[in-house]
Amino acid sequence: MTTFLRLLADPDKAGNLLASCISLRLGVDDERVFEVEPSAFKKVPGAPFAYWASEKVRSVFKTIPAFESSGRSARQGLATAEDFRFLRLSWEVKEGVERWVGFAKGGSYTPFYADIYLCVNWMNGGAELRVFAGSVIRNPDYYLRPGITWSLRTKSRLSMRALPKDCIYSHKGPAAFLECDASEEILALISISSSSSFYSLVELQLAAADLRAGGAAHSFEVGVIQKTPAPYLGNEEKVLLAALARRAWSLRRTLDTIEETSHAFHLPAALRSRLGDYDPPAIDVELSGLQAEIDAIAFDLYGFDEADRAAALRSAGMVDEDVSDGAEAPDDSEDNGSATPLDQTAGLLSWAVGVAFGRFDWRLATGERAPPPEPEPFDPLPAKSPGMLPDGAASFHSHVGILVDDQGHPHDLLLLSEEVLARVDAPVPADIRSWLQRDFFPLHLKQYSKSRRKAPIYWPLSTASGDYTLWLYYPSLTAQTLYTAVNDFIEGPNGKLSQVRRDIASLRDKGSARSRDDDRVLETLQSLELELSELRDLVLQIAPTYRPNHDDGVQITAAPLWELFRNKPWQKVLKETWAKLKKGDYDWAHLAMAYWPERVREKCKTDKSLAIAHDLEHLYVEPKPKARGKKNINS
Repeated sequence: MTTFLRLLADPDKAGNLLASCISLRLGVDDERVFEVEPSAFKKVPGAPFAYWASEKVRSVFKTIPAFESSGRSARQGLATAEDFRFLRLSWEVKEGVERWVGFAKGGSYTPFYADIYLCVNWMNGGAELRVFAGSVIRNPDYYLRPGITWSLRTKSRLSMRALPKDCIYSHKGPAAFLECDASEEILALISISSSSSFYSLVELQLAAADLRAGGAAHSFEVGVIQKTPAPYLGNEEKVLLAALARRAWSLRRTLDTIEETSHAFHLPAALRSRLGDYDPPAIDVELSGLQAEIDAIAFDLYGFDEADRAAALRSAGMVDEDVSDGAEAPDDSEDNGSATPLDQTAGLLSWAVGVAFGRFDWRLATGERAPPPEPEPFDPLPAKSPGMLPDGAASFHSHVGILVDDQGHPHDLLLLSEEVLARVDAPVPADIRSWLQRDFFPLHLKQYSKSRRKAPIYWPLSTASGDYTLWLYYPSLTAQTLYTAVNDFIEGPNGKLSQVRRDIASLRDKGSARSRDDDRVLETLQSLELELSELRDLVLQIAPTYRPNHDDGVQITAAPLWELFRNKPWQKVLKETWAKLKKGDYDWAHLAMAYWPERVREKCKTDKSLAIAHDLEHLYVEPKPKARGKKNINS
């Protein structure tokens, strides 16, 4: 028998070490002192030095079947080797395009439910990926099946959640499956693997220290999950655990219905309560109750006594923030995908902008349109969130994907946003124009940036001073958009430049009758005329070769326009992207083919993945096999 002292979580290690030694010498019970036969460690896979676990808990690995058994399996997933090329955020690509498939890639602590906000290029069964050097396509027979996924590496506890049908999973977001693909059985398994007892057994294999003590991230590798005991369930237990998981999934999805980038989005938080089922505090209370029910059932199934239950609950309560969403962790942790949350006013205004552009449906807020019924946990991801305007429905404003910051103009973004708020009987904050000019795009950029991808969909193209802005709607971009912007908004008969020139001529006609105020206005208008002319010239310089393709994603598509954005961080990203495009780093992009077709076609002759990307496989020439050298007879 060997004696161990556990002081990892003690702030006063020296003092408590002395106290434990005294207790040991006097034969007094001390919760920090453990006596274990070293051979007992062998009961746990890998024989971790887990001296603090009871003998009964260690024996569970011998008495209860492993997760990987009898039709249950856990698998590693796809590694693209170049995420910027092969991944997109869901709102970057055209709805319903077969090329793009939902891609689970880890995320923050969110058991039972998490939105799948990424998609991967899986055209023709991943033909482009299969020939790309460095990509690793693991276990493709499991792709597109319903299952369970989790974050491989995180500082928080393990969080198992539903993986919908028709999705692919990543090496950073492994997945588990049942041979039968039955929804109720998968839900029941999610409950078991979300229990505190299951987590404690996973943690035991990792020989994990107190998470609060060190803050190190855990790697919940597939091999660990495969070996973790998971009891087989009787029909009654299966039905009950599946119902608990389904309810927890539904509640967590409800919390996601205020996130406008989510597949579950209905309305912003300021309006969501009107639907009658959105009460975050009450939801949190119910979720805690569901977790307690699941834990109680699992404890009985595993045969944990009171002391083991208390230890498992203490372990499960140690939830920190995910390592991610921010700087890349040195241990290659995946970011949590969480966008910067907006306050209710900013969220309401952002939604109003989306309604003005025809993205969201204002009728949900007035009850004129009922939200669609809640999907099943493993249903394929919808092409549109419930809050988006359905196909064929009339948008709030007839537009061509372009709005302006121009007081008095019928396409003025401020005017339309205020009309939206009035239509849904929402308060109109003061000085929205200033907010739209100064604050909106930085917030929008943060909100629409996840998994180290930046993908804003409302693009402000401005004059040098920012006194005039064209707002382009990325999903509506075509090769004609820039021409439309010039002809209808800048230089046409009703364009801003024409209006400014008329105003300048009118003031000049006053001659000596102009007042000092008139002269100041004239000077301002002349400066604006010059800036508008520069804006027009730059747009027309870009337009002839600009061929946007949504498969390229936001960053590539916006790169040729980098000089027209005034937000410095975003402009810097686009300028660097444009430089790399010109250099040839992104020749897989359709935009690269539009600008440098000869260079790209030449590369397609020797790079099969590029040839597939541009549908030019006929150009690719297989390299000749290297000839073997002749054997030297004198050697």
